Amino acid sequence: MNMVGDILLLIGCAFIALGALGLLRMPDVYNRLQAGTKSATLGTLAVLLGIGFHHPGWWAKLLVIAGFVLFTNPVGSSSIARAARKAGIKPRLLAGKVGTDS
Repeated sequence: MNMVGDILLLIGCAFIALGALGLLRMPDVYNRLQAGTKSATLGTLAVLLGIGFHHPGWWAKLLVIAGFVLFTNPVGSSSIARAARKAGIKPRLLAGKVGTDS
C-alpha cells in the first residue's frame, strides 16, 4: 500500500507543478484560471489519496478535505473569471484560430 501511496503522491505533485507552470505560460487570465484550477484540483485529490494510503485512519478527514476542494476550486475560479469579465478583460485571441477574421 505504501508503493501505491507514493505513486499517487508523485502524480499529484506532478499535476500541481504542471499547473504552476501553466500559470506562468498561459497568455491571459482565463487560460491561467483553467490551467491552475483543473490541475490543482486533480493534483490535490491525488495527493489526498496518496496520504490516505499511507495513513488509513485519516480517510474520513481526507474525504471532508476532498469535498471542500471539489466545491471551492470551481466556485473560486468562476468567480474570478466573472470578475475579470465584468472588469472588461477580454480573452486573448490568437491569429489563425477559430473566431478571428484573419
